[in-house]
Amino acid sequence: MQVIFIHHSCFLVEIDEKVLIFDYFDGNKVNGYHFTGKIPQYEPDTPIYMFASHSHHDHYDMDILRWSEHYNNIKYIFSKDIKISPNFLTKHGIDPAVREKVTFVGVDKKYEVDDLKIETFRSTDAGVAFYVDVRGVSLFHAGDLNNWNWEGAGGLVNGKIEREFNFQIRKLAKRPLNLAFVVLDPRLEKNQYDGIDYFLRTTDAEYVFPMHMWQDYSSIGAYKKRITNKEMRERIVDISRENQVFFFGENT
Repeated sequence: MQVIFIHHSCFLVEIDEKVLIFDYFDGNKVNGYHFTGKIPQYEPDTPIYMFASHSHHDHYDMDILRWSEHYNNIKYIFSKDIKISPNFLTKHGIDPAVREKVTFVGVDKKYEVDDLKIETFRSTDAGVAFYVDVRGVSLFHAGDLNNWNWEGAGGLVNGKIEREFNFQIRKLAKRPLNLAFVVLDPRLEKNQYDGIDYFLRTTDAEYVFPMHMWQDYSSIGAYKKRITNKEMRERIVDISRENQVFFFGENT
């Protein structure tokens, strides 16, 4: 099994012949940033599953729908807040028939797409988070589900977000979880570790990939220095660059 950190919150996971891609966007779609991550080229008949947790520009790119022109077996799993009406697609030069390849998902629902078993969690921002089980591998992509403890937001707002985040993460406490992709956003400054810390203490995820770091990976090392529990510290995957590749044993 191979995992590629593409950029920001986008990860690509290869499991057997299947390719799962989460929250991809073109590197120049976010103002003020130039992300360099690239998706590898695959054979046209490769089973590809494109997940988009919500419609924010740093998690979703409309142009991924054009990939269906090259990949025969591509399928899309989109949060329902992503709107792609037939008229909208026609206006942007995209064949409206691509909607037949899209599964729109709501909050707290279960879906099956081929042999992928998918469950959605409520985000503390927009859209959903994904829990996916496929070929004996279980993984979680948080999207924008995080403990968004913003300075100046006030205790009522931050407290509500924290309670909702904790409630959602506790659902994972008893579940098998091989790979997890979890927010570690440096913009939160001293509060940036709150979400990932609770996630590590609450779940048994084997490998936890920090994400949503806006190309600043220094928080990973700083956070690991704060952790006194060696076992918990070793579960955090060190990310240092875009297009970084990680290899894991079969059915990690």
